[in-house]
Formats: sequence, C-alpha cells, structure tokens
Amino acid sequence: MSGRRFVLPVVLSATFVQLLSVTIAQIAAPAIQADLNAGPGAAQLILAGYTLTYACLLITAARLGDRYGYRRLFVLGTAVFTIGSVACACAPDAVSLIVARLVQGAGSGLVAPQVLSIIQVAIPIDRRPRAVGLFGATMGVASLAGPLIGGLLLGADLFGLGWRLVFLVTVPVALASLTGATMLPRSRGAEGQRVDGVGAVLATVGFGALVLPLTLGREAGWPWWTWAGLVVAAFALGCFAWTIPRRPDPLIHPSVFGDRTARWGVLLVFVFNAGVPSFTYLLFLHLQSALGYPAVAAALTSAPFAAAAVLGSRAAPALSGRHGPKVLTVGALVLAGMALALAPLIGTAAWAVPPVLAVGGAAFGSFTASVFALVLARVSGTAAGSVSGLLPTAQQLGGSIGVTAAGLAYFARAPSTGAAFWHAMLYEAAVFAITALISLRLRETNRANAPSAHQSLSQRGVTTRQSAGDHG
Repeated sequence: MSGRRFVLPVVLSATFVQLLSVTIAQIAAPAIQADLNAGPGAAQLILAGYTLTYACLLITAARLGDRYGYRRLFVLGTAVFTIGSVACACAPDAVSLIVARLVQGAGSGLVAPQVLSIIQVAIPIDRRPRAVGLFGATMGVASLAGPLIGGLLLGADLFGLGWRLVFLVTVPVALASLTGATMLPRSRGAEGQRVDGVGAVLATVGFGALVLPLTLGREAGWPWWTWAGLVVAAFALGCFAWTIPRRPDPLIHPSVFGDRTARWGVLLVFVFNAGVPSFTYLLFLHLQSALGYPAVAAALTSAPFAAAAVLGSRAAPALSGRHGPKVLTVGALVLAGMALALAPLIGTAAWAVPPVLAVGGAAFGSFTASVFALVLARVSGTAAGSVSGLLPTAQQLGGSIGVTAAGLAYFARAPSTGAAFWHAMLYEAAVFAITALISLRLRETNRANAPSAHQSLSQRGVTTRQSAGDHG
C-alpha cells in the first residue's frame, strides 16, 4: 500500500511528456527544417507522424490493457516512447526523424488509455475524483506548455544541441515513469477476453486515413490522395461502427451508444479540442510569422495562458463539486470571449494581451480539470471502460480537425494582415460557443443524477474495466 502514493506522480508524469510531445515540436519545426534540409512535406510529416500513430492506437490499446494488464501495457508503451524520443534527438536526416516520430507516437498511444484504468484500480475511491481532475489538468497544461518549453529550449541552445533538446527533454521524465512503474499495481488481465482483430484493423485504418489527410492536406494543396484518404476513413470507420454490436468482444462496448452522458461527453471533449490546440497553434504562428516575434518572445507572450491554466485546474475540483457542468459552460464562454477580445488587441495593444490570455487560461484550466471527472463520474458502469479509451481519442481527433479548420480560416487572408487573425479568432469563438451549448446539454442530461462528481465516483467504485481483469 505504501507504494500507491507514487501511482499518481508516475502515471501523470507519463501523460505530461506524451502530450507535451504533440505540441513541443511545432515550435521547433522551422529549425528542424533548416538543419535537416527538409522540404515542406517532410516537415509536415515530422509533426504529423506522432499524432498519426498516437490517435490510431488509442482504442485498440485500451482493450489490450483489459486483456493483458494495464501495467504491462504502460511499461511497454513508455519504453517504446523513450526509445522513439532518443531516436528523434539523434536523427541524422528527415526520413529517420519521421520514422522516430512514428515510434514515439505509437508508445504514447499504448500508454494513454492505461492511465485512467490504473487510476481507477490503484487510487482509493474517496481520492479518485481529485485524481481524475488532476489527470484532465495535466493533459491541458501539457498541451499548452509544449510551445512555451520548446521556445525557451531553442532560445537557450544548451550545449549547441538546438532543436534536438526538444526531444531529449522528455527522456528523463519518461525514464522516471518507467522506473516508477514497478510501484503500479499488477494486473493479469482477463484471460477469457479476446481482442477484436477485425475492429482493431478497421479502427487503425480509419483513424489513420482520417488524421493523415487532415494534417497534411492544406500544406499539400489538397491533392487527390487526401480526398481518397477521407473516403477510406469514412468507409473504414463506418464498417467499424457496424461491427460493434455484431462482434463477441468489440473494442467499444455497445452500451456507449445508449448512454446519453457518454455520447454528449465524448462529443464535448471532441469539440473543445477542436479549439484549444488550434488556438495555441494560431497564436504562435501569428506572433512569429506575421508579427516577427522570435521563438522565445512568442513563448513568453503566451506564458500567462499556461500559468493561469495551472491555477484554474487547482480550483476546478472545488468548483465542479459545487457547480457541476456549470463550470464547463462558463469556462467555454470565457474562452469564446477571450478569442473575440484578443483579435483586435494582437499587434495593436500588446500590453493588453497577457491579461486577456490569463483570463482565458484560468477558464481553460478549470474546464479541462473538470470535464473528465464529470463525464466519467456520470456514465453508466458498462460504458465507463470504453469511454476511458474514447475520451483521449476524441481529444486527438478534435485537435487534428481543429488545426486544419483553423488553418483554413487563417490562410483565407494574407497571414501578414490583421484580418487573418480576425478570421481565426472568429473560428475559435464559434468552437467555444458550441462547446458551451454542448455543456448545457450535458447538464440537462445529468440533472437527474443529482450527486456530485465526487459522490458519483465514490458510489460507483469499481468500473467495468476493473472487472475485466484480476488486479492485485
């Protein structure tokens, strides 16, 4: 039992570096492209490769954890991620870096679904709501901290390593998580449970064919293969959905489709993440490309957003326990207001930008720290396990689609003009407004479930995914 106090630091540190790796490379992309003499297509693949394998494996990895044990998959994924990170830092050319990013993303995809399962298994019931809230906050802050840390590392250029430090910085934390994994609870998994191979293939092909065109399409000018990929994605994911109620051991439990909280919760995470990653992407893009900020200056300008997000996440458990889904609605509306307020200020009133970002960051932190706890607390027991795998999938797909859509809005006008940023911020405001509407719908759905997230999680106890294996 004494080792269980280290469970949360171990799994959250792994979550932090894996999500950090999604955004930290964005700030280093120009330096990587120049140093490795990479073309625009190769540069995009360096960024997209990680997200591609990460998103493709999430749902399948969740079921593999049920079958073979959460700790075993956590260790395997963390080891693969660490190897991939070292390979990224040592890559001699663009092709090697692309392959290393694919490996790095695959490791993250194996680990991510195990984290919530380990929290449900290892954390006492009365502490579980706070742990899930910290998990949500870690995901949010890691996504924001990537460009900030990347900019500072590039500016420091320690030991003359340049952009390679962006990948090396994750290695010590990943090694610490790997060492700490010995303190995670053992789980033998469910020996009688099978992993649906047909569903795994369809899900992997479908998500891959969706993420790749969305990530590379705009830069490539939307050639024929991007549209073909989207058609393949629609067909594969449609077949995957069709097989779910017809397979003996589907990757997603059919009860998810009948659980209104699960449906609205996954949709909420998807839509929200169509806004946040694209917002940070557009902010750094505009500061550096249009306004001429160096990487360090752009990172420091965005720092209030990340710092306030930490404070917002700290306040989230108390706020969500008292106000429930209202926290999500208010947080989304504040973010929409931030986007509208930021559009006329950027480039004209630089002194007013940090306070506006700070307000938005606090709203972002409270939202992300609350949404996972609120959704997981209120889904039915049979759907909870599948939702644990679906939530990070929705997060990654929402981010990929959001960055594509926001990029189209931004580049509809010349990026050097303020109109480009106006277009982008109108997109962001619309996304967050839709998020607020979905939050209201989630609130109506859960009005009958009067207990707070804390009470609901405490009453539920062991979820479906816990019952899937023999946990020691």
